[in-house]
Amino acid sequence: MKVSFISLGARYSDPCRFPSPAYEESMTFEFATTTRILFGCGKISQLAESALPFGNQALVVMGKNPNRHDSVIDSLRQSGLSVNIFSIAGEPTIDDIIQGTVLAKKTAAQIIIGLGGGSVIDAGKAISAMSRQPEDLWHYIEIVGKGRPLTVTPLPYIAIPTTAGTGAEVTRNAVLSSPEHGVKASLRHASMLPRLAIIDPELTLQCPPDITAASGMDAFVQCLEAYVSCRANPLTDALCLSGIEHCVRSLEKVVFDGSNIKARTDIAYAAMLSGMALANAGLGAVHGFAAPIGGAFHAPHGAICAALIAPVWAANLEAVYKMGNSVAMNRFTTVARMMTGEPTAPAQAAVSYLLELTRKLSIPPLQHWGIQECHLDEIATKAAASSSMKGNPVELNSTTLRNILADSL
Repeated sequence: MKVSFISLGARYSDPCRFPSPAYEESMTFEFATTTRILFGCGKISQLAESALPFGNQALVVMGKNPNRHDSVIDSLRQSGLSVNIFSIAGEPTIDDIIQGTVLAKKTAAQIIIGLGGGSVIDAGKAISAMSRQPEDLWHYIEIVGKGRPLTVTPLPYIAIPTTAGTGAEVTRNAVLSSPEHGVKASLRHASMLPRLAIIDPELTLQCPPDITAASGMDAFVQCLEAYVSCRANPLTDALCLSGIEHCVRSLEKVVFDGSNIKARTDIAYAAMLSGMALANAGLGAVHGFAAPIGGAFHAPHGAICAALIAPVWAANLEAVYKMGNSVAMNRFTTVARMMTGEPTAPAQAAVSYLLELTRKLSIPPLQHWGIQECHLDEIATKAAASSSMKGNPVELNSTTLRNILADSL
């Protein structure tokens, strides 16, 4: 992976996309998240008592190995809940959601429970939404459909992550793959926020090192991008800074010692914060790239984000520096000093830190997933039009976008 560092040259007076934050002039913002959160080791024991008030017919959405959580399913059934299981094999497709919705209606589900990684959480979120809508999924999904708003409140949804990364348990959208279109698209509405998120770090103890690394880097990237987003607000700032602190402290530890429950707790907490932050402040170029790459290649979302973060951070930093925006530069400098622990570290130190971290965690470059030079122009064009790119602190031109991809190969 190659990354070009910025050179210290003359400042430019061009306007930066990241202006002085509005909240420095007037304290005005909006914030929304999951209705109720249960966080901590052992909190999964409260699932049954928390689910029963919503009804006694449950559809549990799980991953490809649902037997791993037999004890959880048994506890639900012993409490009096009638449980049906819907399993997905990987990242959710539009067809998965259509099939899951059919099953939810056929079994007269009154509550949907998502128990698994970010893909499972998103799938459950979409099934709970579509189980009550009068039109089919194509009417509501963005990009490949009409993108119309939901008109009926989704079924009650409980999100229980078993990995620590996406923060999907506290967001209002579900990312779905459309293989025939070669893209990922979101089903999105404020009413899709889960009624309850149960975040029990003990559920992540069996997560293997490679998935722990990729998902943990996803949480880290989400905190970083939301912090420098042009839509940041004081509440998302607080969430991001806390999430960055916990990732710096524990991400390496949890990858190399998966039994470290304190480190597992730190990263589960950071992932939750990253989801809250991105849902309210947006993301940036890393996730702008991740959407078209994830739709066209069989690459894990977290691994894509991890491979891109250092080159994107370097490009954003160079652009912000050239535009002479002191507010944005202060944010990049703050991040560098948190990462290095050095109170006088320059903003560029963050790029070195991120490069070294991805090396230590054995994050593969983009070419590992089949991405080649011939794909870069198309990916860059699609990324420029993605919704995540709107939150990037600066507008990046097509040449810069392509260079970022080339540096990530």
